[in-house]
Amino acid sequence: MIPDTHGLLRPEALERLAGVEHILHAGDIGRAGIVERLAEVAPVTAIRGNVDTADRARVHPERVTVELSGHVVLMVHDRKALGAGGVPGGVSIVVSGQSHKPSAGAESGVLSLDPGSAGPRRFPLPVTLGGLDLGQAVPSARIVELIRTD
Repeated sequence: MIPDTHGLLRPEALERLAGVEHILHAGDIGRAGIVERLAEVAPVTAIRGNVDTADRARVHPERVTVELSGHVVLMVHDRKALGAGGVPGGVSIVVSGQSHKPSAGAESGVLSLDPGSAGPRRFPLPVTLGGLDLGQAVPSARIVELIRTD
């Protein structure tokens, strides 16, 4: 899973994504060609984020639900967009971006993952992407550092 590329698809990200079964792009794609390049690696589900304002970005929804290996994944760029209703029933994983702060955790049986940011460094945070292991009944997530902050 790759978040917030903001127009930069790093070679390190492509290397780490090689061999995955599916790529989730959590929004803020940033420029044409990024999703197409990712699709050369694996099938892609992408949403648009707040920087994806060009007409070409309209092909990507603001939020999407996709089933992967029997798990229902809800993708929304900014988790705050879920609002008071929270996570809809049947969803077992929520993937979001926006914050640039990588995090993973479970609450009330729902795994939440913000893979951080894989694009240009904009804050003193690591450059990261995320991984999901969906091979078990209970999914697990991990954060993968591409470039460290220290």
